[in-house]
Amino acid sequence: MPAPPPASPPAPPPEPAVAGPWRLEPQRPPLALPLAAEAVAAGFPSPADDYMEAAIDLNEVLIRHPSSTFFLRVSGDSMIGAGIHHGDLLIVDRSLEPRPGRIVVAVLEGAFTLKRLVRQQGRWLLEAAHPAYPLLELGAADDDRLWGVAIHVIHPL
Repeated sequence: MPAPPPASPPAPPPEPAVAGPWRLEPQRPPLALPLAAEAVAAGFPSPADDYMEAAIDLNEVLIRHPSSTFFLRVSGDSMIGAGIHHGDLLIVDRSLEPRPGRIVVAVLEGAFTLKRLVRQQGRWLLEAAHPAYPLLELGAADDDRLWGVAIHVIHPL
């Protein structure tokens, strides 16, 4: 009796919907949380501000272009003067046009860096928000490029 044909190898598992560990999951259901009707006073509190008005979904508030939005964790202190701290969570939109004055994610020498984009005498520069860090010239290496525009930063208090 002839031997049965060898079994075919099992099919590989399907690719996950998320392209990377920090990519927004497009199929995620909305998460609406209560939103207070009044803004919180940073000065004297008002006793009448004790009720909720509506719900808010942070995905809708913070993310305009889900397919081009990424989360990055901040490392280092070069942007501390802009209120961006080591360990903060950064929301980056790759569909936005990088303009002077915006905080951008650039790739320099193959690594991400977060800086403010500056245009000076026809050159594109990356400026830290910390006096200990020098201006960096974008384009000094062939593979330097702007990667995205930071739109929000989330950090614990």
